[in-house]
Amino acid sequence: MDGLPAHAVLEVGEANSLDRFLDRAAAQVDNYTANEAAKAFTLTLAGLFERQLSRWARAIQDAGVADMSKLGGFEALLGGCAEQAQIDLVTDGLGRDLTQMFIVANVVRHGEGKACEKLNMLAPDLWDEKAVDYHDLLPGEAMASEHVRIRKSDLLRYVRAAMRFWGLADPLPLAVTNPPYGSE
Repeated sequence: MDGLPAHAVLEVGEANSLDRFLDRAAAQVDNYTANEAAKAFTLTLAGLFERQLSRWARAIQDAGVADMSKLGGFEALLGGCAEQAQIDLVTDGLGRDLTQMFIVANVVRHGEGKACEKLNMLAPDLWDEKAVDYHDLLPGEAMASEHVRIRKSDLLRYVRAAMRFWGLADPLPLAVTNPPYGSE
C-alpha cells in the first residue's frame, strides 16, 4: 500500500494548461486507486479472518470443548471464539476494530443496505464529503457505499487487531500480542 502514490491535497478549479490539468487528473486517479486498493485489502483481510475464525470454531466444536454450532453471524462467532480463548474484546477496542473491518468488507462487497447503514452509525468518520484529498470519479449520483474511505490508519488498525486477536488466542509462549503496527 505504501508503494501507491497518494496526494495530501487535490487541486481543484480551472487549470492554466493541459499539463496541469492532466497532472491534477492523475492525482485524483492516484488517490481513488489507493482508496480502492485499501478497500480490497480490507475485504481480503476480513474474509481470511472470518474463514480462520470459522475453522477454529469448528475445531472447538469437534473437540467437544464447547457448542459452537449455534453461533450465527460474524459478531457471535467472534464473541464465542474469544470467550473460549478468554480474550477481552473490549480492551483496546479489539472487538470494535474487528467488527468494523468485517462490516467494511460487507459494504465493499455488497454496497448499499443494512451493513452500509450500520457502518455509517458505527464509524461515520469513514465518510468525509469535505475531504481535500479525494474526489469520487464515478459518474452519476453518489452512493454512500462508494464513498467509504479507508485510510492507512484504518488499515493498520484492522491488521493490528487481527494479529493481536490471533496472538492472544495462541496458547504458546512468545505469541505476538502487541504487533508492531501502530496507527500512523
